[in-house]
Order: sequence, then structure tokens, then C-alpha cells
Amino acid sequence: MNDTYKSIIEINQQCITDCKNCITEMAGKESHNDCPDCCVQCVNACDVLIKMMTAESAYVKQYALLCAEICDYCADHCEEHEHDHCKQCAKTCRACAEACRKIAA
Repeated sequence: MNDTYKSIIEINQQCITDCKNCITEMAGKESHNDCPDCCVQCVNACDVLIKMMTAESAYVKQYALLCAEICDYCADHCEEHEHDHCKQCAKTCRACAEACRKIAA
């Protein structure tokens, strides 16, 4: 596996961790948008991208673009909340989306 993938996998893993934390922290709380449902989708997207990278799939670029889109969608919704866990989730999602776009280019 190439070194670029290794660094992207680390970012994806952090995104998964922060999204799962957001899901847990939002349990039982009211949400005026798609948070924490967007976090579930983001976790799934990052997980699939990690699998594609470790398999060195010919479709990594396409998955990376989709993952970036889903990470931005999640960040958009989490940023609307004032909770620290949501702010952290949004920050990590933005970093993940940026990293995904780099390997998709």
C-alpha cells in the first residue's frame, strides 16, 4: 500500500472515531438537522474508503470523491450545533474531506 493511502487511512479512522463520539453524545438530544444521522453515513463512507484503499481498488478515486462529499455534508450539519463534540466532529470531517479530494485528483 502506498504511503499516501496510509496517511489518508489515519485521517479516515479519526473521522470515524469523532463521528461515533458525536453519535453517542447526541443520543437523546434534540437535533434541528441531520446530526447525528449524517455521522452514521460518514462512518460508513470512511469505512468503505479504507477498505478500498487497503485492497488498492481501481475505484479508490471515485470512492474518495463520494467520501469527501459525505464528510462535507456531515460537517455542514455538525457545525450548526454548539456542542463541543459536534464542533470536533465537523473539524475532523472537513480535514477528512480535504484529504479525500487530494487522492481523488
